[in-house]
Amino acid sequence: MSPISRPSRAVLGASVAALTMVVATGCGPDNSDPAGAQSAAPTVAASASGKPGAAPIKLPTVQELKTWKLEDWDKWAQANVITPAVKGYWTLQKLLNAKPKPLPQAPAQDPTQAPAQPTAQPTSAAPAQPTAAQPPLGPDQLPSVVAAKPVAHPFPKNMHVNGKIFFKDGNDDYVCSGTVVSDPANPGKSNLVWTASHCLHGGKGNKYYTDITFAPAFNSNGVLSNGNKQKSKLEDAEPYGEWGATAGMVSPQWTQEADPEKGGPWSQYDFGIIKVANPDPNGKSLEETVGGSVPLWFNAPRDQLASVSNYGFPEGKPFDGVELEHCDGGKPTAKPGVPDRPAMLMIGCNMTGGSSGGGWYATKDGKPALVSDTSVGNGANTYEAGPYLEDVAAHMFDYFSKKAK
Repeated sequence: MSPISRPSRAVLGASVAALTMVVATGCGPDNSDPAGAQSAAPTVAASASGKPGAAPIKLPTVQELKTWKLEDWDKWAQANVITPAVKGYWTLQKLLNAKPKPLPQAPAQDPTQAPAQPTAQPTSAAPAQPTAAQPPLGPDQLPSVVAAKPVAHPFPKNMHVNGKIFFKDGNDDYVCSGTVVSDPANPGKSNLVWTASHCLHGGKGNKYYTDITFAPAFNSNGVLSNGNKQKSKLEDAEPYGEWGATAGMVSPQWTQEADPEKGGPWSQYDFGIIKVANPDPNGKSLEETVGGSVPLWFNAPRDQLASVSNYGFPEGKPFDGVELEHCDGGKPTAKPGVPDRPAMLMIGCNMTGGSSGGGWYATKDGKPALVSDTSVGNGANTYEAGPYLEDVAAHMFDYFSKKAK
């Protein structure tokens, strides 16, 4: 099936959409509302009722988080409130001028030493024993660099699940990458996009970014390639239009600890999910529109990840942000971190900022499955690492799939 024509944009809603249908009042200066009603997202210190001024939510320890039930996630969801993108905000010029969200830089470590215990997450419990999700700590072996390769134009149909995520942080416009993932609660009709936490939320003491928008199969026909950025139209670059986020969630540990510019213990939980809406209110789901989705593979046995490839739209030099690139990284190595959190996956790759949040693919039962997202890199751009998606990610996704509105 060839790409459909770009649908006309529509207002996604004047009120804030939240997982638990919590509505907040107030609005930033750039979010005009023609109906006169204004809305904005509360900080993560919102109360369990979603109302400001009450007692803040007590954020969990890592061990507590692993035992959360749906009702616990439901309380957490009330602090996860985002604002839909403003109609007409993303012009072609803004898209092209959006800065790549920098890849958080992995901390310099002596590769022969085990990482130190975190100070941000004190606990009296003994460190977890090595498991399949947390191999014995040893030398942090860096993989050989792999040169990224662009996906040929026009994209094969199965590549249309990859796209760019645009968002606003303060007065600046940024871009990341994301992947259309399968929704167990809505088989064949998913509106869910997987990405990195640092592409959705500003970390400790901050809140969700605004005007979060997903553009699937960006530049799939190559209209922006070969120096044609200024000669193209927005509808040519976005064959399926812009899908504004209506709900979103990142891990509690990200909001409690993270410095979004640096790698650290929080990077081991650097994953996020958004639900998006068709710019045509009468249109089909995202999965139906792009022609597919990628299932998530939680707790994937590391010995079965023999060949992993990551995808994204890197924009930092030497890349220009208009090509969907991929690194065929082979078998990922384990990047140890805090012992009670799963070691990250790491592959050789020279992609740069803008690739953040892009999907990592492995083969399960002969078909592609998503096993991670791009989280951190290093200054030399020789490798990228992503979180290992174990029980915490699985529980968060299960809740989001069932409850996101």
